[in-house]
Amino acid sequence: MSQDQPQSRAILRKDGFTFKQFFVAHDRCAMKVGTDGVLLGAWAPVAGVRSVLDIGCGSGLIALMLAQRTPEAVTIDAVELEANAASQAQDNFTASPWANRMQVFPQDIVSWSEQCEKRYSLIVSNPPFFTPGTASSSVERDAARSTTTLDHPTLLRCAAQLIEEEGLFCVVLPEDSGEALITLAQEEGWHLRYRLDVSPYVQRPPNRLVLGFSPTAGETLLERLAIRDEDKSYAADWLSLVQDFYLFR
Repeated sequence: MSQDQPQSRAILRKDGFTFKQFFVAHDRCAMKVGTDGVLLGAWAPVAGVRSVLDIGCGSGLIALMLAQRTPEAVTIDAVELEANAASQAQDNFTASPWANRMQVFPQDIVSWSEQCEKRYSLIVSNPPFFTPGTASSSVERDAARSTTTLDHPTLLRCAAQLIEEEGLFCVVLPEDSGEALITLAQEEGWHLRYRLDVSPYVQRPPNRLVLGFSPTAGETLLERLAIRDEDKSYAADWLSLVQDFYLFR
């Protein structure tokens, strides 16, 4: 390949996903790079953030996106229980341009949060959402997607232990699970500060919610996003959100 050949025409590796500034290998992870993770990584508010925690980081996708979006002084920590995913995430961090400020803790978030003395200004999670018994193609994928390994009340309690007073806890979930989490979070003392309703097509109802909670009360910013227009081409708002990451051909 000649040196002046555009990056978007480069030969892409098949063991992961190539973004503009980094590569995410995911062949050792049950959960692959997907739209939900990209949504959260591109959307999560980062203004004034000093430290970031990704709970259940999988391949490290969201953490890497947030590293790209934040200044050099911002530290990025990630916690992942599954050993293969944690190892792969660390490899992805090490190979990235931000290796010096990223690290993975291969532990259970419950025990880790009890020992951690650090507090974070931004916590993110693409959490499990299927109830036990909803089977998929592998045991590892079932575990990653099922609330058996990390139910939502436990996730909220861990985030509450680790969040700064003015911090944000951001998640992406299917619409029904997201609505249930809003109710649960408010019962636990969280305040909904951001809500993004995401539709697969402009003419369809939302099927994903991206939510931002804070321990501190304030106004709630409500937004809506469609990924594709009626003609199935990518919508302008989606392109604007992910333009710094995707290699559009």
